[in-house]
Amino acid sequence: MNSLIKIKDKKVELLFLFIIILGSIFISLPCFHTNMWFDESYTIAIAKHPFNEIWEIGSHDVHPLLYYFMIRIILRLTNESILCARLFSVIPLIIMAILGYTHIRKDFGTKAGIVFTFLSMFFPTCLMYAGEIRMYTWAMLFVTITAIYAYRIIKYRKVTNKNWIIFAIFSLVSAYTHYYGLAAAFVINIGLLLFLSIKSYKNKNVKESRHIKNLKKWFISAIVQIVAYIPWMGVVFNIGTEIQNYWIGFPNFAQMIEFQFTGNLSGNTPKVISWAFTILFLVYILYSFKRNWNRDEIKPAKLAILVYLAVLVLVAIISLIVEPILYARYLLCLTGIFIFVIAILLSIEKPKVIFSLCCIMLTVSLITNINNININYDKSNTDLINYMKENVQEKDIFIADDSLIGLALATELNVANENTYFWNLYGWDVEEEYRALGKTIQNGNELEDFEGRLWFVNRNADVVDKFTDELKNSTVVYTKNFKIAYEHENYVVTLIERKLEND
Repeated sequence: MNSLIKIKDKKVELLFLFIIILGSIFISLPCFHTNMWFDESYTIAIAKHPFNEIWEIGSHDVHPLLYYFMIRIILRLTNESILCARLFSVIPLIIMAILGYTHIRKDFGTKAGIVFTFLSMFFPTCLMYAGEIRMYTWAMLFVTITAIYAYRIIKYRKVTNKNWIIFAIFSLVSAYTHYYGLAAAFVINIGLLLFLSIKSYKNKNVKESRHIKNLKKWFISAIVQIVAYIPWMGVVFNIGTEIQNYWIGFPNFAQMIEFQFTGNLSGNTPKVISWAFTILFLVYILYSFKRNWNRDEIKPAKLAILVYLAVLVLVAIISLIVEPILYARYLLCLTGIFIFVIAILLSIEKPKVIFSLCCIMLTVSLITNINNININYDKSNTDLINYMKENVQEKDIFIADDSLIGLALATELNVANENTYFWNLYGWDVEEEYRALGKTIQNGNELEDFEGRLWFVNRNADVVDKFTDELKNSTVVYTKNFKIAYEHENYVVTLIERKLEND
């Protein structure tokens, strides 16, 4: 009998290993490129600064700084490799998949663990952002680990310092990685406090109740977290003034729903397929909760979806009181909790249902991945870069307007900060945070002492004349258009020469 159990366990281990290896290859396939859009270029630009300047500049940005510190270390270790910075975002999803075996399987059963590992590797939203040079996949991992250890504190009969230390650390790093991570850590900590307080009150006459012990440890953990977050607390309280010019408007709820299931903001997945998948799984989740509401097996899913919704409510309240921050892409920080909900619901289904829904998901992910590969490795992406490398001279400067793509291109070409300028046509209050990329100018007159060549890079050639009118004695040499596949961008590149008049 023991030998049969060992054989079964070995097969389970091999299945986990197969999913993790295959999934790791699958999500990495579109990532071997150095294209960048603006947000990615900002990551690279700020990470090239020393740690003290990252803190100084980043305190004016709208995200906490831990990820930028991490990327700076990666760049230093890899000779500023953009490819390594991109692949760095794949690592959290691989760790998530491993958690399916090491944690989810142990706490919630083998089926839940296998499905969680599969979703970490093949859920379309995870796939879409696996190679993004941003903090989202790391925030997702940190929030997920925080939630896992909060649950272990609740459920494990033994009160251990290990669980509390891990919980406190990952609550803190979640808060230092993204403000949705901060919101999630806050909700999970408060939820844990309420649970332990209620349980402690009910067991107040029980000597050495584990809930009372855990409640004492909660306060220690909370104090440590608050003290460790104090250096950034002033920035958090000042966030309302920092995002007065933030671009997020009224939330697009349809976009948010679609994003959470497919991550399809850029249209890489055909809308028909994306919405068919979204509706199918949304209906399944609602139906499964309704059908199984009273079953003990889905209590963890109910708890997880409560945390997920509580974070959204908190963010919605902040959006109403301070500034709008309810945005689809930021939901990626909560996606680990979301796929955990799906994993628990699927784990109680018959094998045929699990297999069918996973096959549908794999099909959508395969279509998405093929499209990502075709877009990321399209020849048009390198046409622009190759042209600029052949024609940019050492002392040339770059001017970017509010489209910001000029800043992304300058970063991709590794143009020095002192040669990069953001022409602040609409008076955004971004001078401090954009120091990561270059200097902000309000009009062309600020370059009155410049003589030589400059590249004006934007999406629309119409505003070039306005800039040359401001920059006296400047002449347009030529304009070239480049349509690139990555992020479906259109670059208008204008070469301008300026000669100062002799006295």
